[in-house]
Amino acid sequence: MASIKIVRRKNKERKDGSAPLALRISDNYRTSYRFLGQYILEKDWDKSSSSVKRSHPNYKKLNNFLMKKVIEANDIYFDLKEEGLTPKQAKQKLKGVEGEKAFFVLAAERIKDKYDRGTISVAKAEMSILFNLDEFLNLKHSLKKDEVIEGIKSRRKKRISDGRKSETDFYDSVRYFKNKPSLRFKDINERFIEKFKNFCAIYLGHKERTITNQLIFIRTLFNIALKDGIVPSEYYPFAGEKEKIRIGSGHKIGLTIKEVQSIEQLELELGTSIWHTRNVWLMAFYFAGIRISDIVQIKWSDFKNNRLFYVMSKNSKPVSLKIPAKAQTILNLYASGKELNNGYVFPFLKDVNPKDTKAIFVKTRNATKLFNKYLRRIAKLCEIDKPLSNHIARHSFGNIAGDKIHPLMLQKLYRHSDLKTTLNYQANFIHKEADEALDSVINF
Repeated sequence: MASIKIVRRKNKERKDGSAPLALRISDNYRTSYRFLGQYILEKDWDKSSSSVKRSHPNYKKLNNFLMKKVIEANDIYFDLKEEGLTPKQAKQKLKGVEGEKAFFVLAAERIKDKYDRGTISVAKAEMSILFNLDEFLNLKHSLKKDEVIEGIKSRRKKRISDGRKSETDFYDSVRYFKNKPSLRFKDINERFIEKFKNFCAIYLGHKERTITNQLIFIRTLFNIALKDGIVPSEYYPFAGEKEKIRIGSGHKIGLTIKEVQSIEQLELELGTSIWHTRNVWLMAFYFAGIRISDIVQIKWSDFKNNRLFYVMSKNSKPVSLKIPAKAQTILNLYASGKELNNGYVFPFLKDVNPKDTKAIFVKTRNATKLFNKYLRRIAKLCEIDKPLSNHIARHSFGNIAGDKIHPLMLQKLYRHSDLKTTLNYQANFIHKEADEALDSVINF
């Protein structure tokens, strides 16, 4: 018979000192935990009796809740013997079979873990998907299209404003969705997905790739739920001939050599914001299109033996690249500020605690917004009629590389895990053969 007990997981203690309560299930020398969604301070927890102390204002309700969960778990594991259930079936029953566990609950737990690990930009992007789903579920068809759109924009604006005023924080959003059992996995079928895609296009103005990214997130959550036994495989909406996720290539436009040279040669006042912007953008280009957010966070300690060593913020991949001569020229411009910028090459994070991941995220985000503003001005000064932005540094490297560099080497420079990704990406910039084929037909 399994040993079942309520425990306070001290190793998962939050900043406010509270830690989650969980069912600890020990069976056949294996231990697993099922979190109960309740957090308790150490002073309010009686470890010996596995109960909430009287010092907690809701100790009676909580203890009744915990007793109920222990009884339910014991009943299920009793069925394990009586009905011949397998341990996996018992575990599924404990978690909630038939897709009963809320989609939002699992999603919020996953997003919180990412936020706590410091991958804040990814966590915030995924949280936005949850809010999009929430808006979709609460869509009032009686309202006109413009009224719906205005309402969505207004609520989003308020969330952002409250966050900046510190009236709410990221964990408030996590708690909001952890308390929303309204969306079950088995509710997310092909019809649901099709309606959600239409909602994103009509009311949110999303392009195909943005919609695809949201479907990928939903699919990822389903895969986790399947693995954990939360939902049976028959409810999986992405299997076989059901919903297929297709990633469109779109059009990627990069600058030409002449256009990059015009940016290099542009005369700007030393130390101004537009001067810093130009330098950051060129550094991203010189290092094969490193993301601007990573360039902002580059430190002097990342340079060793004439090479750059850094870890990509998007996927935590380690990268090592030679320092090109042009990049070294820019580094020399900032060498005198080594002591002033808190170890960073560029001055945008000089006043931030290196251990404060949230502050680093906010400052980096503010800097990248500033760059886009000045890049538009740089494009005008250089008479570049393309949309000059942070990410176009990567596209520009791909455009100039064309078919000159072997795909395997480009894969390494781009830090792609799969060669197919490199080939698909580079196909946006290789037009020579297609152009020659076109000429061979019409030039008769």
